[in-house]
Order: sequence, then C-alpha cells, then structure tokens
Amino acid sequence: MRFPFLFIFLFALPLYGQQAPFIQVLGTAQDAGYPHAGCTKTCCERAWADGAMHEPVSCLGLVDPASGQSWLFDATPDLPAQMMALQELTGKNTVDGIFLTHAHIGHYTGLMYLGREVMGTHQIPVYAMPRMEAFLKTNGPWSQLVTLENIALRPITAGSKVEVTESIQVTPILVPHRDEYSETVGYLIKGASKTALFIPDIDKWERWDGSLVQLIREVDWAFIDATFFDGDELPGRDMSEIPHPFVIESMALLSRLPDDQKSRVYFIHMNHSNPMLDPQSDATKKVLESGFQIARKGMRFGM
Repeated sequence: MRFPFLFIFLFALPLYGQQAPFIQVLGTAQDAGYPHAGCTKTCCERAWADGAMHEPVSCLGLVDPASGQSWLFDATPDLPAQMMALQELTGKNTVDGIFLTHAHIGHYTGLMYLGREVMGTHQIPVYAMPRMEAFLKTNGPWSQLVTLENIALRPITAGSKVEVTESIQVTPILVPHRDEYSETVGYLIKGASKTALFIPDIDKWERWDGSLVQLIREVDWAFIDATFFDGDELPGRDMSEIPHPFVIESMALLSRLPDDQKSRVYFIHMNHSNPMLDPQSDATKKVLESGFQIARKGMRFGM
C-alpha cells in the first residue's frame, strides 16, 4: 500500500515562519521515471493502470525560508512539477539555481522547460562542471538556452565550495560513472546545522577513490545510488554496461556502521525494475530491517 495523501500533505506543508533551510525529496526514480517507457512487465503493469503509483525522476529541492530562495539538484524530465513544488513553498515562479550532476537524460534535460518554447526564463544560474558546461555551450538545443540567456552557466570545480547564501554551502564531489558527455559529480550540501550527501549515480563503490563509509560518518543525511536492488532485475542484460552498485552491495559495505549512522542512508534513484519502489515489497522490508532508509517523494530534512 502506498501513502499518496501523506506525501501530498508533506509536499504542500507551509513553512509557518520556519527559518532553517531544508531539503525536500522531489522524486526518487531512475532517469526514465516510473513506470518506464515501453515496459509492460509486472514491475510497471500496475503503475500504468494506477496514476497514484507514478514516481518522478530522482531530484532534491533545497529551500532557504529566510531568504525565500530555492535550488534544484538536477533538472529532470519532471522539472515542471518539481519546480512547482518549490514555487508553492517560496511563492516565486522560478528557482534560484540548478546544480547538475552529469549529462545523462534524467539529470539535465529538464532544462528544456526554461527555453523560449516554455518559460523563457532569464539567467537562471546553472552550476556545471567543466565538461558539462562545454556540453551545454556547444550542443543544441542547450546552447540556445545559453545564447538567449535563459540560463547563466556557473562553472564549478570538484572540491571547491559554492556559497549560495551565508548559511548554505554546496561542494561538488567527483565520482566515476559512464562519462560519455560530461564528468559526474555528487554534492555535499551544508546548511545552518546539518550536512547532506547526494550521489544519485556512481559506478561500483570500489572504482571510486573516495570513501562512502567515511562520508556517512561525517554527514547527517546521505542520498545514494539505488538504481538496482540486485543483479537479477534485468535478465539477459550485461550488467557490466551499467555498473551501478547494487543496493545489497551498498548495505554490505556499510553493514559495520552503528545503527545511528546506518539510519542516515536514504537510497534514491531506483530503476523501474527495483522492487524498492513498492513500500510493501520484501526488498523494502529488507532494507529497513537492515537499518537503512529509502527516500520517498515529499520527505523533508532540516538543514
């Protein structure tokens, strides 16, 4: 059973004078959303029939009530609804910036809604790593967003902090992934009192020169890649072509953490084949019983 009314309530919850920044989960699915285009298998069959089961693409919103500002982490194909969710919280018809992780379709193509055919925005800051910035500048239709000043590219560097307000800092973290068109980053988001980690896409953890275990110890919330629960979800597919860490591998890696640190981990970016999309599945129960969490749309985290 899903809880759409609870999520709607959380989504629309007014700020009531709240001043501390917070993160709101705006979507939890892999790039293509849920249900998945062209999928008529059991994993998507019910979702096609029941619109309440649809899940937007993985995205976080960051809101600073004190300044009335908001930011998106990734520009997904579901950007209109995700931006509207933040508009309802801030009263502003646009966001104050977008932080891109990489150039795969679920993470940047929502920029199209900022163009002249839709919103026709003016100089929305878009934070991008060097290859990501070059990709947007030199490939249409994205280059038109730049030349028409619908967006204003803001170069960022791995490991260098971006101070978006006096109380909020965002730091890109370089991670290994299928970098055909751009590099890939996650983000450390530091608020007034809390810090969050966002890594929706990464290749196997052992291919990274960073330490997930150490980062979990240092942050308050960690939203990490949960594309596949295990290796049995895509029969006949060469999983080496899409070498995301399986959720069962991530749990094994983090298994020795104390319970209070395990509970900081929220799995996000779930493929349509991932049974964790169903809150009542055995996979969901296994994750929760192991001490970890699963991100759900509408969840809010004080920063």
